[in-house]
Amino acid sequence: MLDKLALALVIIGALNWGSIGIFQYDLVAALFGGSDMILSRIVYTLVALAGIWAISFFFRDDAITMGK
Repeated sequence: MLDKLALALVIIGALNWGSIGIFQYDLVAALFGGSDMILSRIVYTLVALAGIWAISFFFRDDAITMGK
């Protein structure tokens, strides 16, 4: 369950960075009132923690499947 949550947050982060890179539009900041708002900072922090957790995927023996 934690792996799926981490993956979802990493995808959200990737989509947000993609929107920044392509459109110069920070979707998280737009949704939560600016990049310095506490809710935006919480989302950014959760995405970062999910990315750190996702590093562990490289060191696992078994492949991560969505069926688990």
